[in-house]
Amino acid sequence: MNVFAVGVLASLLAGLATAVGALPAIFFRNVGKATQNILLGFGAGVMLAATSFSLIIPALDHAGDGVGAALKVAAGIVFGGFFLWLADRILPHEHFTNGPEGSDSKRLRRIWLFVIAIVIHNFPEGLAVGVGFGAGSFSDGLSLAIGIGLQNMPEGLVVALALLGEKYGLGKALGVALLSGLVEPIGGAFGAGLVSVFGQVLPLALAFAAGAMLYVVSDEIIPEIHSEQKTAGATWGLVIGFIIMMILDVSLG
Repeated sequence: MNVFAVGVLASLLAGLATAVGALPAIFFRNVGKATQNILLGFGAGVMLAATSFSLIIPALDHAGDGVGAALKVAAGIVFGGFFLWLADRILPHEHFTNGPEGSDSKRLRRIWLFVIAIVIHNFPEGLAVGVGFGAGSFSDGLSLAIGIGLQNMPEGLVVALALLGEKYGLGKALGVALLSGLVEPIGGAFGAGLVSVFGQVLPLALAFAAGAMLYVVSDEIIPEIHSEQKTAGATWGLVIGFIIMMILDVSLG
């Protein structure tokens, strides 16, 4: 099995799920904010479970035994989170709830600010899939690809609806969803290639992807789903997403 090719293909299919999830926006444009938050909460739960069971646990297994191995994984998690934090500060982008962030955001049209925000969000997801397959474990890579694909579908719909709410046309809204998905195979290629060539970095690469995804969940998704007063539905969406991804991971071994 060519793990590099499989990793890139799997991350591409997971990314394209974003565009597939956006398609219902053609017919249903008045989905309430509470429903959108439930969908985002579901995605956050999937990402948290994928981070725990498909990234951190395999990273610990490959790192070896003892405190030193745990510290190596911890360092990778911190570095992954720091990388996303740095990208968040340097790259101009705009969140639907938190508004503009990064440098020189006023120089770009809002549509591109949204695109950059989605790129920052989706790159670590593709990276995680690529690293999963690069580790040589088809089951770990497959569970990550399926889980992130599931997470991307409601995310794609929410992104499309949000852009339509900002008075962008349907074509642009669907185009941004598609473009955001095409970022993931880039991350997948980087992750699979890195681990395939430098096998000794596998624990750090898995932990790095985990840290990046944790940062996305905490910094972007959770503030978004708790931006309204009624958040119980979003919280249960997160719990259900976590459980489904956990069952998926266990079922695939």
